[in-house]
Amino acid sequence: MEHSYSDKITIKNSLGLHARPATQLVKLITSFDAEVFFENDGETVNGKSLMGLLMLSANCGSVLKVTATGREGKEALEAIVNLVNQKFDEE
Repeated sequence: MEHSYSDKITIKNSLGLHARPATQLVKLITSFDAEVFFENDGETVNGKSLMGLLMLSANCGSVLKVTATGREGKEALEAIVNLVNQKFDEE
């Protein structure tokens, strides 16, 4: 049985989830043995898809549901939450 971990994150950087932070997320997620999905307004995308993340149109203040599964799912989720809380080191 594969464990699934999920949490809600709030995009806090003023420019939202644009190309640079989305690229950071993809690089971070691909470093883990995990599958990660982001959900916003009923749309779900694979966290390893840059275009998918950009299509979420997540602005500052958007709340996304993040779900991670796999051997390193818990670690991946913790790293994502940490990166988002640091505002992608933009501010």
